[in-house]
Amino acid sequence: MAPASSEDTKILESAKAALEPDYVPHDDEEYMSERQKAYFQMLLIEWKRSIHTAAGQTLQSLADGPMREPDLADRASSETDWGIELRTRDRQRKLVSKIDSALRRIKEGEYGYCEVTGDPIGLRRLIARPVATMTVEAQEAHERREKISRDD
Repeated sequence: MAPASSEDTKILESAKAALEPDYVPHDDEEYMSERQKAYFQMLLIEWKRSIHTAAGQTLQSLADGPMREPDLADRASSETDWGIELRTRDRQRKLVSKIDSALRRIKEGEYGYCEVTGDPIGLRRLIARPVATMTVEAQEAHERREKISRDD
C-alpha cells in the first residue's frame, strides 16, 4: 500500500474537522454501530468532496492559461511542478474509486471487516485509513506475497 501523501493527509484531516466535532468512534461502543457507520459514511463523503474540490482548482489553474516562463530553467521548474500536481490528482482519482467502494460496503454492511479474514479491521485503523479493506496483519501478509512475486 502506498503511503498517503501530505496533501491526502491534509484533505482527510479537513474532512474529519467538518464532521460532528465532539464524536470520535471508540472501543466502548458496539463495533460498527449505526453511529459509527454514519460517522465513517460522512467522513468518506466529505473526503470525496474535498478531493473533487481540489481537482476542480487544478483544472481551473490549467484552464487559466499556458505557462509562459521566459527562462528555460523557470519553465522546466514549472513543468516539473505541474507534473507532480497531475500525478497527485491521478492518485486521488484512484482514491475516489476506493472511497466509492467503501461507501458501497457501508450500505451492504461489510464495512469495517477484513475482506480476507472477516475479522474486524479496528477503529484506529479505519480512522487513520477509512478505505482500508484488510486488517493490519492481512495487509502485511498481502504485501509480503506481493514482494515475493515481484522479486521472482
